[in-house]
Amino acid sequence: MNPTLPLACPGARASVDATPHDPDKRQWLIATGAAGGVAALATAVPFVSTFAPSERAKAAGGPVEVDLSDMATGGSKTVEWRGKPVWVVKRTPAMLAALQGHDAQLVDPQSQKDQQAAYARNEARAVGAANPSLPDGWSGGFFCPCHGSTFGGAGRVFKNKPAPANLEIPPYRYASDSRILIGEDAA
Repeated sequence: MNPTLPLACPGARASVDATPHDPDKRQWLIATGAAGGVAALATAVPFVSTFAPSERAKAAGGPVEVDLSDMATGGSKTVEWRGKPVWVVKRTPAMLAALQGHDAQLVDPQSQKDQQAAYARNEARAVGAANPSLPDGWSGGFFCPCHGSTFGGAGRVFKNKPAPANLEIPPYRYASDSRILIGEDAA
């Protein structure tokens, strides 16, 4: 018994004209495939580039360099980092001295809550610095108009105010004697 079953279709004809290797057809297929690849690449590049963060997003998360050379002693600058205002204050010796003696009035005088970097866990809350009087005779610092909270010259919140914690000290380092880099710790 033969397992082969030949079938014939009554309307079909065998083609004897087709050659197994038609060079014109092959070139046309290669050219079409190459053009399709170029078109796919031209479409994919702009599409993939939309996944990259925008310049504003890069700036919002990346470090911000601040020039201190044009700041007067006792002056301040406001810069934006990650969509938040950051106040850079060039404190005078008198401003640093005024930070002392308020521990009983402050919620977290030594900034021990874990929102702070280790170098900000001191009275001055700064890298390297050693030490404004406030509440009743408030002589300076920071004031939050939203909540009515008052903060000392080092951003430490006073007791019995709505703010639950001191102002956050963002990571920063000195890039040089006259420049700081906000958003990057010293390595």
